Amino acid sequence: MDNDIGELAQAARDASGSEAVLKALLRAARETADPAQIVGFLSELAPAAYKSEDARLRVADFLIEFGAAADALDWAAGDTPKALVLRARATLVDGDRAAAARHYRAALASDASVRDAALDAEFAVAQAHGGGAEIFDLGGRRIETPRPAATPAPGDRERVTFADVGGHEDVKAQIRRRIVHPFARPALFQRFRKKAGGGVLMFGPPGCGKTLLARATAGECAARFVPIHIPEILDMYIGQSEKRLAAAFEQARRSRPTVLFIDEIEALAARRKYSSENAQSTLVSTFLSEMDGISASNEGVLVLAATNVPWAIDPAFRRPGRFDRVVFVPPPDEAARRAILRLHLADRPRAGDVDIEAIAARTSGFSGADIAGLVDAAVELAIEDSMRDDTIAPLTAAHFRSTLTAMRPSTLEWLSSARNYAKYANQGGLYDEVAAFLDKHAR
Repeated sequence: MDNDIGELAQAARDASGSEAVLKALLRAARETADPAQIVGFLSELAPAAYKSEDARLRVADFLIEFGAAADALDWAAGDTPKALVLRARATLVDGDRAAAARHYRAALASDASVRDAALDAEFAVAQAHGGGAEIFDLGGRRIETPRPAATPAPGDRERVTFADVGGHEDVKAQIRRRIVHPFARPALFQRFRKKAGGGVLMFGPPGCGKTLLARATAGECAARFVPIHIPEILDMYIGQSEKRLAAAFEQARRSRPTVLFIDEIEALAARRKYSSENAQSTLVSTFLSEMDGISASNEGVLVLAATNVPWAIDPAFRRPGRFDRVVFVPPPDEAARRAILRLHLADRPRAGDVDIEAIAARTSGFSGADIAGLVDAAVELAIEDSMRDDTIAPLTAAHFRSTLTAMRPSTLEWLSSARNYAKYANQGGLYDEVAAFLDKHAR
């Protein structure tokens, strides 16, 4: 233990129950290279000696953050809303999702202002009200929905990894090198003064799997996935958007390792000619301050953003330490198209002449959404045949030939625009991968 930290720890031991000394110890520990060095010491203290709930909850928050969730439960004893939120976080880390959901529901029932973005991302919080439930979204709005007959355990969602993403091997290799390895081997990267976290911007045509890749990246990093929807952050009242954005970053820091995912980042990061500077300048400043970690360390927090229009992003967002790592997500390759076809054809009656390999070969340039639309169109033809013949008519190769004749890839317009930027506005090399993709697939 560092000398200064050791002296503070001894002072905390000698002055058991002193809130000021305890807070000073926590603050000093956070400013060291190894905050976790005091975890063992904190676990030896008696929470009951501290009369201030604020002091006890600060210790609980610290213990959860640095891997001692079980010990945090003793410090978060009590039924106040803030204590219940911390108990929810601690029990969730320990793997008891049902208990975490109960604690979180109870906290919100008492005080909705203690909502936690990370817990919201894990499970919807429902509270019984007659025949329905109240579900609170990230923006604090209440959505009425009927209660299903059987409700699965809150937060039971399957972790997605790269094994669940068909194709895109080059993209996955880039993400492993730039993102996953720093998370998996932090000590090695710290030796070279490289930190896990930061910002990564993914761009490409719509419907090509950016969101799935982001979720799979979180799975590969064994990190919590927290999506931020910009429309839910924005608020008509001055200052509220900034508070929500800052709160989302704070919750991500408290539950690290975390992947914070922002889709359609252009809604926030647009160049001046694409947006009203006066309307968003304060929000943008807040976002950049949070990205830069001015008020708190972002170690262990990865900010992944996605956009379909990289040319609309303000260059200030791509400065070092922000979104300086850029990944191009192209239309799915043939392996990915095969995987997408298998997914959408699963459990649907189809004839033996439906050749997935052949369909994948004929759908070059199709996005994942295009392929889903192709299958839906073929299914409609099969349903028409079934209704006409009063029997189940399976999907056939003829159905796909008919739909393929009428469909064109939706990515063509995007690729046309990207070609122009790659040719005439590529001074910084942002579109090198786009140019390579277009050269490889030029017809």
